[in-house]
Amino acid sequence: MDPVHLLLELAPLKGEEARGAFVAERLPGARRDGLGNVFAGEGEVLLLAHLDTVLPPRPLKAVGERLYGPGVGDNSAGVAVLLSLPEIPGVVRGFSVGEEGLGNLRGARALVAGLRPKVVVAVDGYIPGVVDRALGSVRFAVRFLGPGGHAWGDRGSPNPVFALAEALTALRARFGEEKEVSLNASALKGGEAVNAIPKEASALLEIRALEEEKLLALFQEARDLFQEAARRNRVEVALEVLGRRPAGSTATEALRRAAEEALKAIGERAAFQAGSTDASAAVERGIPALALGVYRGGGAHTEEEWVLPRSLLEGRKALLAFLKALGVG
Repeated sequence: MDPVHLLLELAPLKGEEARGAFVAERLPGARRDGLGNVFAGEGEVLLLAHLDTVLPPRPLKAVGERLYGPGVGDNSAGVAVLLSLPEIPGVVRGFSVGEEGLGNLRGARALVAGLRPKVVVAVDGYIPGVVDRALGSVRFAVRFLGPGGHAWGDRGSPNPVFALAEALTALRARFGEEKEVSLNASALKGGEAVNAIPKEASALLEIRALEEEKLLALFQEARDLFQEAARRNRVEVALEVLGRRPAGSTATEALRRAAEEALKAIGERAAFQAGSTDASAAVERGIPALALGVYRGGGAHTEEEWVLPRSLLEGRKALLAFLKALGVG
């Protein structure tokens, strides 16, 4: 199968279910589990490409050599490349759900737990990237709660929006001093009327770090800052962890050498880096793992995401060279 033509059919499909059905129809011996994962093959090497995208797909747009559309690269291109491979002895091709957003790696975690591979490779990302170190994260929701009231008649009453704003400002100041750490806040909500004191203010947050101990320490600092902001503003605070991803590395020298050979096969030099991929589901179990980029593009997680379709042929060649270097097939 040609990965370019697969991409053209796959990328505009909406939702994991539709994408899973598309893959299952074209994957010899396909099996599906209760989560919606699709997989086929037998062996100790598990190749994983996630079916979900951050933004809803839309019709693709060609501009010059580029193909534009949300999700066209991450990870429609990875799915197309993996699906285009022939059946290879010793290799399981897996297509996972729940990698993006609050999916919390549920698909990859289920496949790794159920199939018990000896090696896991996420087919995800840009050429010549190789993720050999898992980037850890904690994703959580925070809610500040107050009595609410009339903006004038109850002036001076606790306002949870001010508590949230104060806490986020303090977090940004604190985390801005840290290198190799990221903080993101989104989905801020609070109040419905300009002349009413809100009863609630909330946000979704994510902390990322390269070291597990650092990640846990920063999360505890964040909890403390939220609690302090609640105390100062005389409101209550509730925090709910929505997902965790591990930090660390299980990539072996054999995997790194295979990645170098794979990129060399297409005239590139492997760019080793940290990242958050389905390979993290193997890292937390101590299974050797990394992620291999298989397409060229940009704008991931935006409406203007793009790929160079012909680069998928390079990605396919690199992935086959990777398996050959591992002595598989």
